[in-house]
Amino acid sequence: MSRDDTFPVPHGFLWGVSTAAHQIEGQNTNSDWWHKEHAAGTHIKEPSGDAADSYHRWPQDMDLLAELGFTDYRFSIEWARIEPVQGEFSRAQIAHYRRMVEGARARGLRPMVTLHHFTVPQWFAERGGWTAPGATDLFARYVEAAAPVFETGVAHVCTINEPNIVAIFGAIDRLGVGAIGPAGLPLPDKDISAALIDAHRRAREVVKSISPDIKVGWSVATQACQALPGAERISAAYSWPREDVFVEASRDDDWVGVQSYTRTRVGMDGPIPAPMDAERTLSGWEYYPPALGEAVRHTAQIVPSVPIIVTENGISTSDDARRIAYTKGALKGLAEAMDDGIAVRGYFHWSALDNYEWGSYAPTFGLIAVDPATFERTVKESGRWLGTMGRTARCSGTDET
Repeated sequence: MSRDDTFPVPHGFLWGVSTAAHQIEGQNTNSDWWHKEHAAGTHIKEPSGDAADSYHRWPQDMDLLAELGFTDYRFSIEWARIEPVQGEFSRAQIAHYRRMVEGARARGLRPMVTLHHFTVPQWFAERGGWTAPGATDLFARYVEAAAPVFETGVAHVCTINEPNIVAIFGAIDRLGVGAIGPAGLPLPDKDISAALIDAHRRAREVVKSISPDIKVGWSVATQACQALPGAERISAAYSWPREDVFVEASRDDDWVGVQSYTRTRVGMDGPIPAPMDAERTLSGWEYYPPALGEAVRHTAQIVPSVPIIVTENGISTSDDARRIAYTKGALKGLAEAMDDGIAVRGYFHWSALDNYEWGSYAPTFGLIAVDPATFERTVKESGRWLGTMGRTARCSGTDET
């Protein structure tokens, strides 16, 4: 593939954007995150409220994505809506998400459905969350109940989004916000990590029993750990429980998702903060486009036989020109990895919309801006630029990777 300002999207390559239900739907009142947002004494700056009102406006959102040229759309379904009370499943909510699948296909968007994206029903949290007895059984039961959403017309299912971050959230809940240090996140909770790996495998079995042709995987947050000279073993020890153990758990999957935004440098004493003069995003992360290519290569080293899908990559910024520049740099590294023979099957940008970023609306990741008062959507130049590549691929008929 040639190296220029565009990414030559191969025919059949998944070229899309990602969203998460809680972050865009609004009024997810039966979820644990809704309760956290309204509890006193937390680190959460503002509640999600109506979010982008995408629960009602999803047809408009999909219209825009299809018009821009994207061929794929990754979205999550909300367990707390489908099973608001333990053992009671909402046929209306299952039908709602099924309409989204059908709506995506009608617009020429291939849907990737994520079954769990950070949130759980409040009743599940109250009974002890992932480490309570029978937790993975309950998740498997939910997946089976949600089968009408994805059993036809969906080629890819993501079981759990960023299980390593879910386990880190668990550690923070146990240790307190002070566990977040200037140089990195705490270790994921070991018991939650083990439960999530089991939940993933149980969910994969359920999905395969419903439709064996669905390609099942999960997505892992990857930090592109860089070992300073002499710190290779320390870096490996840092990365293993935070990322690599979850990548290893995908060895029998149809694909593994890479979600990359920045890097972590690791020295002899552990992770090192980014330089004081480094450019930072609105999330406070170092602006580092090569992270994607490095994360993809690292993942391929751990599970060389498992195809990779980039399920998230993006930047929170108010300067859309920097978003385009960042994405160009990230795609350059991705294309070079593919040139070297790494099996990458798709790229999903985070995110379709400016949305609720787990405590604040300030970090804007979207290719489409959303007015918080009127919910009016405004496509950014980055959305037009990135979507055009998908339209070009549709017309070119180039060989599939």
